[in-house]
Amino acid sequence: MTSKLYNLIVGGASVSAGAYFTTWLLTGENPTQLQTVQAEGAKKTGRLRTLPPRSTQIQSLHSEEFDVLIIGGGATGAGCAIDSVTRGLKTALVELDDFASGTSSRSTKLIHGGVRYLQKAILNLDLEQYKMVKEALHERSSMLKTAPHLTHAIPIMLPVYEWWKVPYYWVGIKAYDLVAGSKTVKSSYYLSKNEALEIFPMLKKNKLVGAIVYHDGQQDDARMCLALALTATRYGATVANHVKAINILKDENGKICGAHLRDELTGKEWDVKAKCIINAAGPFTDSVRKMDDSNTKEICTPSKGVHIVLPGYYSPEQMGLLDPETSDGRVIFFLPWQKHTLSGTTDSPCDVTYHPTPTEEEISFILNEIKNYLNSDVEVRRGDVLSAWGGIRPLVSDPNKGDTQSLARNHIVHVSKSNLVTIAGGKWTTYRSMAQETIDAAIKAVPELKPTKPECQTDGLQLEGSHGWTPTMYIRLVQDFGLECEVAQHLATSYGDRAFAVAKLANLTGKRWPVIGNKIHPEFPIH
Repeated sequence: MTSKLYNLIVGGASVSAGAYFTTWLLTGENPTQLQTVQAEGAKKTGRLRTLPPRSTQIQSLHSEEFDVLIIGGGATGAGCAIDSVTRGLKTALVELDDFASGTSSRSTKLIHGGVRYLQKAILNLDLEQYKMVKEALHERSSMLKTAPHLTHAIPIMLPVYEWWKVPYYWVGIKAYDLVAGSKTVKSSYYLSKNEALEIFPMLKKNKLVGAIVYHDGQQDDARMCLALALTATRYGATVANHVKAINILKDENGKICGAHLRDELTGKEWDVKAKCIINAAGPFTDSVRKMDDSNTKEICTPSKGVHIVLPGYYSPEQMGLLDPETSDGRVIFFLPWQKHTLSGTTDSPCDVTYHPTPTEEEISFILNEIKNYLNSDVEVRRGDVLSAWGGIRPLVSDPNKGDTQSLARNHIVHVSKSNLVTIAGGKWTTYRSMAQETIDAAIKAVPELKPTKPECQTDGLQLEGSHGWTPTMYIRLVQDFGLECEVAQHLATSYGDRAFAVAKLANLTGKRWPVIGNKIHPEFPIH
């Protein structure tokens, strides 16, 4: 994230009503930083600071000493920064590229417990996978509450083409609801053939006997990661992008005491002191571990997941689809996404690279699987692929398993002899619980870390933009600024209650309507 964007998203949490709202609307700041709660079950934020620009963050890295330095600005690293700073530890986070520029913005956009993992847990009596699903379902509920502007529930259809599979899938999905318990988004249900086709008319009719519908969460993953970084710096963390960790510094006892950094925008290098370093570098986890110990054993197995974007007419606006039995045993999702259709993912071994590129073979695999579920009226064409991307998952390797499909998305927290704390593996949905475990391990391993609040503070903690957001907040944007409805909805769901501060910066159109907001592209609500 550039300093320009930092300055764009200025201000504090929103104010609920009256004169405070007027002041905030005009200035972009909440004059008293009132404690407000919008989402049920979410924690109050208290007094938070104004967002500093990147130049101030860089100066802080030059001049201050830290308790915790985190390497990696994806979901896990940003989550660790929030956990650390809210416990009272002086915290810094550096990211080589931009926040969420890697795996954290290349996901399936789902917040899920993992239906497939629950199936494996039941069939294999695997307690570890069951616990992982249970934890993820708790975190799913938390994310939907703490960032309601960036998340929402989404129904996902599981079409059934053989009668005997109806009770099999129904029992499995009900078990998913049961494990979630009170954290269930919405109860699953059965649809007859006609009901399924009414909702999802693109489905192949031949041999269709019905469908099971269950619910998970969907998120704007890139914006979510940015909200985490912004929330961390609101609480006082020093957070800077385009800063590379060159190497790790150690004291005379061989313990970590800091890192050598380089600002990739200016080329300047310097040392920063820190009592503890947390390695949250995602696919590059092992490269950071080798800075600590060049002979260390690699613990991550990189796997590339490819997604494609298709026109919106490929799917209904409010219903996703899950193919649980692809030709090679992988799972394919087919989801509505920002008035388009998102489909993926593949899961294949790969080399670690900054810009993983989808191959034609991977794109064709997804298209071929889609054809199996759509009726003949829908011609699935390569030319309909509007975009495609690849993301590298840092799966934790298991020497007893030979293929990445069998790797669970669990995680490992490891503390080296020099006190480098590494968090590896996991998935988007469990970023918060992973961060909690990581900071717990850091406090235990490094006696010099003395948090003012030893226990984790992040379960239910509201994120940037969520405090004053409501589902109808966009109407105020339309009424107060003269924005197009679609543009107002985009701002509200992207920035939450900070959308007013962003709308303030828009230029006049010179038209009677809309009053402000010149679109960058006529087909998209971005200005």
